[in-house]
Amino acid sequence: MPPRSGLTPFALTPRFLCPSVPRTFARTIRTIQPTPRTRTDRFNHGAGLPILGASKSAAFLRKEAMLPLRTGALAIKKGMTAIYDPATAKRTACTVLQLDRCQVTGHKRRDAHGYWAVQIGCGTKEARNVTRAERGNYAAQGVPIKRHVAEFRVKDAAGLPELGSIVTADLFQEGQYVDARADSRGMGFAGGMKRWGWSGQPASHGNSLSHRVMGSSGASQGSGSRVHPGKRMAGRMGGEQQTVQCLKVLRVDKENGIVVVHGAVPGPKKGIVKLQDAIKKPWPQVELSVGVSKMGSTAEALESTI
Repeated sequence: MPPRSGLTPFALTPRFLCPSVPRTFARTIRTIQPTPRTRTDRFNHGAGLPILGASKSAAFLRKEAMLPLRTGALAIKKGMTAIYDPATAKRTACTVLQLDRCQVTGHKRRDAHGYWAVQIGCGTKEARNVTRAERGNYAAQGVPIKRHVAEFRVKDAAGLPELGSIVTADLFQEGQYVDARADSRGMGFAGGMKRWGWSGQPASHGNSLSHRVMGSSGASQGSGSRVHPGKRMAGRMGGEQQTVQCLKVLRVDKENGIVVVHGAVPGPKKGIVKLQDAIKKPWPQVELSVGVSKMGSTAEALESTI
């Protein structure tokens, strides 16, 4: 067999196909066009293009209509009572909530955190029972140490009060509606009948010692010989955050920091309840500064809520 040459046919680009390409250019799979320095984005978004529906900006715009215009408040559940109206002879069950030194302790901005929110703190705490990092955070904001802290989402920057502002009970007006969020009472480990409201098995007709048991937890071959996720069983009950919407404000006492709402509020007595304007009702037609006062100008407002 004759020896094979080192050059294969058409190793170089034929001159009649690419007359402008030099003869020293070898054929490869790379493009002959110059590579741009700025790499183009494969997603269809830019300065002059509409916002993609799956982007974070579009999701924020969809939720913007349901975000309250102003902040909320943290309250302590004192218990339930009733209000009797002699004109209509009706007795209305209500819950008494009290604000305890509510103050603005921080802000969350969209450019830095991705959303607008107000951080509210209530109560007080011994400095020796707080870590050094928490003490430094409160000192940087110029506010006293708080026992409970929570965030309240707002629509835009107009709903962010100044740091250190005091939130009083007149933030809510009589007749408006609020949403109450709190952790429900913990029931411990509960059975299926108590936890999920099962009626139980028959009391007679051959049933023996199985009146309150769960029964079968799943089929064998038909369901894959397994227990499906989300199967209702016995387990720990309560201790989860619950929301009660559209509670009407019946009474407001600014001096004592009392807010009385219609109906029941989740959680035990002395529990922390988050109150904010109801999202399913029209927003209150009040100024955004109502119920929020500066710490330096009105120091008496803090003492009135103790």
